[in-house]
Amino acid sequence: MIPRIAETDTIQDLYLAFVEALKESGFEGDLNPDYANRVVLATDNSIYQILPQAVLYPRNTDDLVRIAQLADSPRFKEVVLSARGGGTGTNGQSLTDGLVVDVSKHMNRILEINPEERWVRVQAGVVKDQLNAALKPYGLFFAPELSTSNRATVGGMINTDASGQGSVMYGKTRDHVLELKSVFLGGDLWTSGPVEEAELDKIKAREDRIGEVHRTVDEIFGRCKEQIDATFPKLNRCLTGYDLAHIRDEQGRFNLNSVLCGGEGSLAFIAEAKLNVLAIPKYSALVNLKYDSFESSLRDAQALMQWGPTSIETVDSKVLNLAMEDIVWDAVSDYFPAVEGEPEIRGINLVEYTGDDEEALKKDVEALCAHLDKVKGQPGVSFGYTVAYGAGEIGKIWAMRKRSVGLLGNAKGQKRPIPFVEDTAVPPENLADYIMEFRALLDSHGLKYGMFGHVDCGVLHVRPAIDMKDEAQEGMIRVISDGVAALTKKYKGLLWGEHGKGVRSEYAPEFFGPLYAELQRIKGVFDGRNQLNPGKIATPAIDGAELLSIDGVQTRGQLDREIPVIVREQYDSAMNCNGNGACYNYDPNDAMCPSWKGTRERIHSPKGRASLIREWLRLMAKQGVNPVAEAKEARRGSGLLSLPVKLRNTLRRNKGEYDFSNEVHEAMMGCLACKSCVGQCPIKVNVPDFRSRFLELYYSRYLRPMKDYLVGSLEFMMPTLSRFPAPYNWAMTNPLMRSVMRRMVGMVDSPVICTNDLRKGMSERGIEWATPDLIESLSPAQRDRAVVIVQDAFTSYFETQLVLDLIDLLGQFGYYVMVAPFMPNGKPLHVHGFMKAFNKAAKRNVEMLRILEATGAPLIGIDPSMTLTYRQEYADAVGRDLPKVSLVQEWLAGELGNIRMERDLPSAEYKLMAHCTEKTSAAPSLKQWQQIFDALGQKLTIQSSGCCGMSGTFGHETANYQRSKDIYDLSWRNIVNKPENRGQLMATGYSCRSQVKRLDDQSLPHPVQVLLSLIRQ
Repeated sequence: MIPRIAETDTIQDLYLAFVEALKESGFEGDLNPDYANRVVLATDNSIYQILPQAVLYPRNTDDLVRIAQLADSPRFKEVVLSARGGGTGTNGQSLTDGLVVDVSKHMNRILEINPEERWVRVQAGVVKDQLNAALKPYGLFFAPELSTSNRATVGGMINTDASGQGSVMYGKTRDHVLELKSVFLGGDLWTSGPVEEAELDKIKAREDRIGEVHRTVDEIFGRCKEQIDATFPKLNRCLTGYDLAHIRDEQGRFNLNSVLCGGEGSLAFIAEAKLNVLAIPKYSALVNLKYDSFESSLRDAQALMQWGPTSIETVDSKVLNLAMEDIVWDAVSDYFPAVEGEPEIRGINLVEYTGDDEEALKKDVEALCAHLDKVKGQPGVSFGYTVAYGAGEIGKIWAMRKRSVGLLGNAKGQKRPIPFVEDTAVPPENLADYIMEFRALLDSHGLKYGMFGHVDCGVLHVRPAIDMKDEAQEGMIRVISDGVAALTKKYKGLLWGEHGKGVRSEYAPEFFGPLYAELQRIKGVFDGRNQLNPGKIATPAIDGAELLSIDGVQTRGQLDREIPVIVREQYDSAMNCNGNGACYNYDPNDAMCPSWKGTRERIHSPKGRASLIREWLRLMAKQGVNPVAEAKEARRGSGLLSLPVKLRNTLRRNKGEYDFSNEVHEAMMGCLACKSCVGQCPIKVNVPDFRSRFLELYYSRYLRPMKDYLVGSLEFMMPTLSRFPAPYNWAMTNPLMRSVMRRMVGMVDSPVICTNDLRKGMSERGIEWATPDLIESLSPAQRDRAVVIVQDAFTSYFETQLVLDLIDLLGQFGYYVMVAPFMPNGKPLHVHGFMKAFNKAAKRNVEMLRILEATGAPLIGIDPSMTLTYRQEYADAVGRDLPKVSLVQEWLAGELGNIRMERDLPSAEYKLMAHCTEKTSAAPSLKQWQQIFDALGQKLTIQSSGCCGMSGTFGHETANYQRSKDIYDLSWRNIVNKPENRGQLMATGYSCRSQVKRLDDQSLPHPVQVLLSLIRQ
């Protein structure tokens, strides 16, 4: 039996008192001292894990002032705080054992756009892509470009002085900051920007903290200017963190933002920013070069710079091979063709051109291509290239490059490429030699690695593969870090090229030399008690204030190794989450991750859920509980025998007795099981998988809600209920019964069973049930044209007409159609953690499908979610030798040459709203719908959309009803109700069509029904 898991770390009285005092002060945001929120924000995209005492989500600038005032009071002088944005830092920048101040949840509004003067004012929690989406109608954008742009916040970019692709042209974040509104410790609210001498003198004359800050910073610059110039190399990726070199700008004006940008929240809280924005280039091109070695791509990049590109990015074969196994490759494979006779691709350069003169841009590209053709065949140059024109096509390739960070985390085995020496910057002319020595260092220790980055400005991201769960391997962090630091100094570079310092601030005194004492003075005048993100960048010169060290901070691996190996293997997709945060994607029209978008709560994200599962497993291990063994025991045992324990635990839970499992349960129940994480997460974090495993164990200790039994058994009851649908349909539509269902069962409603019986419809059409004997009895001509429809409960019983329409369409195409006998798929059982019953259903289904498949007749399914279960969830239950059940479009696309049509169809334009599972787990199938429609003379575009919010029965459940509507409102409602979309939209998912009908009273057809209606015209 699994014991209750209690919280292991008691929140210190000091921090509880701070949270209570903050609440009493009128704080309007969210205060979360609960263990789940603390666990989720204990990690970022680094190797470290530090448990905070609580998480604060300020709602506005006044809340930040309240936090800063309270922290400066004598009572709370030992409270430490760390600002946090998107949580994508690779050096532990925002991690703290104090209070996390996360501005991304509420302070994420774009306050003002001035297109004439080309500036924008935003709150610090605004995401970069969110900002650029708002600027796009004005023809403007905010530079620079980041690989994490769909979740990185402006505040985070400012705090790390982020840069990225195209920084040779666009510079760093600091170069685009016009003004900052910051909250200093003590609550002073200050707007900083370039100031002339007379104004500076007035500020310096103030007798408060503001005046002291300006006096100190200006004095340091005036006294140390020559030493600053002599100490730091002139790099595109110049000094990050307290940028002494740019305290005065080119006009001689004082600018405090040069210190605040890159300050990592160690000086003040950034509340708002006024930013310079640029015109979007009207035209763009990307030349994609292939190389037979990574060294060749690096060395050739310097020669390519003379051809005047906007940027040059590079990717090694490790990243490229991982991309080829990812969902992203389907969109870019044509640009990296494997040509017979060419060598294997071991490196690529992406050479970008942008401009407002199309002819001039094309001439630049043609000049480069002529050069490439001329030198082709020579050693050390590209052996082939392709060219992409236009933002749409180029965006697909950049999306692949952006996924490099995450893709490296999906390498096979326990050793995973990790960030700890990854963003060094050296003069570009030194890069190739530097990287060769870097590789020699890694090779000398037998380490594998992946590389990608900004070759045009001398920054390459290098991630050595280390299993941090292995204590012996963990020691390599120190060995490699020290070696890289020495190597970087040798090649006149800096250790921090663009991702900030964080825990790697340990090396600051070595690189800053005597100037480090000046950094300490700056830190001291802002934060004399070392409360703001202590241990990062610099410490005030006071007793006990020390920089963190790279091997003195707890790592995720140290905690993960407390979990037995057999358990880690069973929950590997949660264990392998590297914190990349791709699931924090802000875009409402992207499938990833609907529960995160609908709540903006990090516990309701794949990263959050993976973090909670890891901690749950660790706490169980500490109590001597093996969840793998417990799962086996739960499947063998009787539910009745465990009923007393379930009753007792449930009563204790309802009385408020603490069990961390309940916090994990809350996070898991918010998951829609849409599996977008499986397809879109570069690490392939599979929340529905470990959610089901968790629920199986959780409900071996707690009572299940009645709704779970109803949902899990509905597939099995449908054949009987469909024979006499009236009682069921009455119950689902009667107001009194629905009220009882909502309160007592936990279901808001349920779709009604169709009264047009499938068996009757088949009989009218002369369609028979598929059996081996029937298929064997077919003539050779019939067998060549035979196809078997595999039923699912949703379409067969709630949307029967669709099944009949598919039969009719295939008949029109000249196929001999049969229908497999109905057998429960088991997907609802898996979603709710009935693993024993699911495995049994899967094995029965596979037995039947194997028999049908052996006849040679192709098997096709209608609903994407149910059909993809045969190749995904079934793989764990039955094994890899599974019968092939294709999606309708997968099979039809391969039959285009065999489709018999008596006449051409009238042409029209349509838009497809694909099911989340389909577009993330079977991405090529969307192109296949386009191929089918194109072959039949129709134009089909794939509509960009998020989740509809239904996802099986999720939206029907009382607890999820409002969240389901909120998710629908994020994306689908706007698309469905656009007048220009009327009559054009189609949806492949049953749950999607059901949700549209339910919330907007509109009926969206399936693509099959659209094609059939065209044929019948």
